[in-house]
Amino acid sequence: MPKRQPPGPTPPTPSRNLQNLWLSISLLLLAGVAAAAWWWTQPVIRAPSAAPAPAHWVAENSCQGCHTAQFQDWQKSHHRLAMQVASSQTVQGDFTAPPLRNEVDSISFLQKGDEFWVNTTGADGKTADFKVAYTFGFEPLQQYLVELPGGRLQALPAAWDVEKKAWFHLYPEQGIDYHDPLHWSGAQQNANFMCIECHTTGYQRRFDPAKQVFDSHWQALGVGCQACHGPASNHLQWARQEPPANTAGYGFEVSLREAGNQREVQTCARCHSRRAALDDGYQHKHTLLDDYRPSTLSPVLNEIDGKIKEEVFEYGSFVQSRMHAAGVRCSDCHNPHSGQLRISGNGVCSQCHHPGGTVIRAEIQVGGLKAADYDSPEHHGHPQGSTGAQCTSCHMPGKFYMVNDFRHDHSFSVPNPAQALELQHTDACLGCHRDKAPEQVVEQFKAWYPQASARDGGYALALHKARKGLPGAGEALLTQLARPDLPAIRKATLLAELPAYPSPLAQQAVLRLLQHPAPAVRIASLEVLPDLASPQLQAQALAVLLRDPTRAVRLAAAWQLVQLPVEFHQGLASWPAAIAEYEQAQESQRDRAEALVNLAMLYQLSNRTAQVEPTLRAAVQRDPHFHPATVLLAQWREQQGASTEALQMLRDNSARYPKEASYPHALGLTLVRQGQHTQALEALRKAHQLQPDNHDYLYVLAIALHDTGQPAEAIALLHQQVEAHPEQRRLRLALIDYLLQAGQSQQARELVEQLGQLNPGDPSFAQQARR
Repeated sequence: MPKRQPPGPTPPTPSRNLQNLWLSISLLLLAGVAAAAWWWTQPVIRAPSAAPAPAHWVAENSCQGCHTAQFQDWQKSHHRLAMQVASSQTVQGDFTAPPLRNEVDSISFLQKGDEFWVNTTGADGKTADFKVAYTFGFEPLQQYLVELPGGRLQALPAAWDVEKKAWFHLYPEQGIDYHDPLHWSGAQQNANFMCIECHTTGYQRRFDPAKQVFDSHWQALGVGCQACHGPASNHLQWARQEPPANTAGYGFEVSLREAGNQREVQTCARCHSRRAALDDGYQHKHTLLDDYRPSTLSPVLNEIDGKIKEEVFEYGSFVQSRMHAAGVRCSDCHNPHSGQLRISGNGVCSQCHHPGGTVIRAEIQVGGLKAADYDSPEHHGHPQGSTGAQCTSCHMPGKFYMVNDFRHDHSFSVPNPAQALELQHTDACLGCHRDKAPEQVVEQFKAWYPQASARDGGYALALHKARKGLPGAGEALLTQLARPDLPAIRKATLLAELPAYPSPLAQQAVLRLLQHPAPAVRIASLEVLPDLASPQLQAQALAVLLRDPTRAVRLAAAWQLVQLPVEFHQGLASWPAAIAEYEQAQESQRDRAEALVNLAMLYQLSNRTAQVEPTLRAAVQRDPHFHPATVLLAQWREQQGASTEALQMLRDNSARYPKEASYPHALGLTLVRQGQHTQALEALRKAHQLQPDNHDYLYVLAIALHDTGQPAEAIALLHQQVEAHPEQRRLRLALIDYLLQAGQSQQARELVEQLGQLNPGDPSFAQQARR
């Protein structure tokens, strides 16, 4: 399974300053068609005079009669084999192999006839035998799910390398034992939530919070026709009409053939994206952001130029590309039923990129597409047939995830070794030619492509300036945000950096982008609004977005608005429905500690205080490793007057999780409120030592030092951090203030001047410059 992942399940996540973990499973290319035409023997159904009844699921073997070719493709696909009942016909792993050991654990394998077992450490730290219930995936690796009490299906940490025919550990050399959130038995490896939706058809988690059990259900194992096209009952009725009715949807709620590429791309993105769920399952008639919240291009997930870093699947890359902007869809390159490329090698690219300049579909916008022979040494500069002559080598460099699963980047980037050296991101040329000095690679590239320039219009440089706190960062952000051609996911990513560079122009940009046609941009805009606008202005803008057509936008707006004083939403006609929708989204995911924390915070903000503590305790019970729940519970108990209990809770968990910084940080804050300043400083120092680059922890420590009579140490600490992270505006302003109090006006003036270089429109720069 992929490495550590960001939090879910339902954004906006209230505990935004505490980084969570969640885990996504390897997902297979979407679309498929199933088999056998039993319905040919059924009576003919005439066209109904009234609107058809809501579509329902049918047997997955109902499509072969009319769709023979698609069925044959699907039969050979990984989609069909995405999840199967474990048996001697489906299990590829060698369960007679020697145990697989790592630094903290071992996994032994055993086959008993048609049953497959492992012996390993469970959630209690004791070894036990666990029966494999399902296979998961087919190649390049196959994983295995075991069923634990409460209907929990958990993914084992050992996987089978199909090519090498050997077992391997998914977390090599990471020291993951049963105390770790990523232990196979824990919530972060729960396949009911993390994985199965994209390996089955018609899946629902169906968690019962009263009984604390899953009754998960799927229409069919594997990814079949209805996973992409929707419940097929009305389609079968349509197909049996004589003659068939000429309806646009062919009896489906949606048609993947409709004009444009958005419907198909978003259908694939339900699984081929890094995203958080907004409910239990999805509805085919919905847009992607009605059911999910895709990730933007964060520093953890993506490189500064947008290429893949951590496992993000394909959607976030593809929607950055010029191909997506031109109207290319997934099925232009991939056979959606077999999952294979339509043409092998460079042929799939030369469908459009060839001397004739024609494209495979009339809907694809060809403006800017140069007619040329791209599959020639004159273009790629490498011997014909070599690795360097492959389009994917230069324009789709990839990475290995889950140890042996190679994924190509789908942003279709252009090599730029000079920029890669300057901005410290990977590059196809530098990655292949590691035997040469980087400067030599840059010079060769310039010699081959003297007219080459950055194809992103300055996006990567602007983002680099913003994240590194370089001169001109504020202006660069605003320039990029004003671009009409900038992909929406990149605008959303830049917006997240804007709070560090406030100005009247930044506020105007955000208010304008609240009306952007892309939901992801509207969400990013409303989430930075609190840092750039007054409560009154926020409330006016958010009230409009409560009625947004996209669910993810409405949920984000409701969460932002509920955090404002009650008078700002009291009386709004749209408010009751909006906050009920947000609450329902959390209720639908009560199997997740994250959603329970969201609910507890909602209860607190909406004055339902009796429900806060039980909900936080339920969150701790669901996932003891989800540390924000325990921290918030301790803080709540302190507010209720149980300070001794709160302190003990934080001390106990600090001892239980000695590497987790959030506990000593919360302990330090609690001790400050109790007037125990010496012990508080000790705890806050420990939190900073555990996470030295956590700017919130450092800021609180600096304030504590200053307020307890140690201004010199506070100044030194802040100075060191601001020097390393000049983009941290709050730390800079605190340092300026402390320097002025200490009479060090010259150093303070230098920091003010640097602030002006970063962002001359910053209100604090104008204020400090007048002093």
